[in-house]
Amino acid sequence: MMTEEEIPIKGKTYDFSDAVKAADGIEVSWCYQCGKCAGGCPLACEMDLTPTQLIHAVQLGLKDLVHNSKTMWLCSSCQTCTTRCPQNVDVAGVMAAVKVVMQQENAEAKVPAVLAFNQRFLENIKLFGRTYELGMVALYKLKTLSFTQDLGLGVEMLKRGKFKILPRFVGSWSVRKIFMRARRQEKI
Repeated sequence: MMTEEEIPIKGKTYDFSDAVKAADGIEVSWCYQCGKCAGGCPLACEMDLTPTQLIHAVQLGLKDLVHNSKTMWLCSSCQTCTTRCPQNVDVAGVMAAVKVVMQQENAEAKVPAVLAFNQRFLENIKLFGRTYELGMVALYKLKTLSFTQDLGLGVEMLKRGKFKILPRFVGSWSVRKIFMRARRQEKI
């Protein structure tokens, strides 16, 4: 029987900080809180916890603090934090691993629009083999029910030819095979 603090990842159960490590193989204990990741993060001003604070919370096993944070949802995975880390901690990878752990626990995303965009983007890539912007935007707008937000920008992009009306299916089978391999790896 699993306790409340144990998290299932890849068929095994872990406590919170070990689950983050198991999700992506990243050793968060190497971080000694120098703050270089937060100093270089272009989105740190929008986050409720800096990347440094989030990693410290993971190290301490403060699952509730991490789950209630919007930091990992706002991370753009630009890798600035990772390249600045003197201990070679993959900070952006930690952000992704925390999201994986949260999804394993069916935890609610604190910035649901980011999760919706991510899911629509991956569906789009899986279906077309590349980004079909107009289709992706349509699926995202359907998911978030924000039909009129950015409508003027969308019309302007259509006028300038930035959106292709019809999708291209170049390489879609190769990309689907990648998704199938990833799905098999997740089950291991």
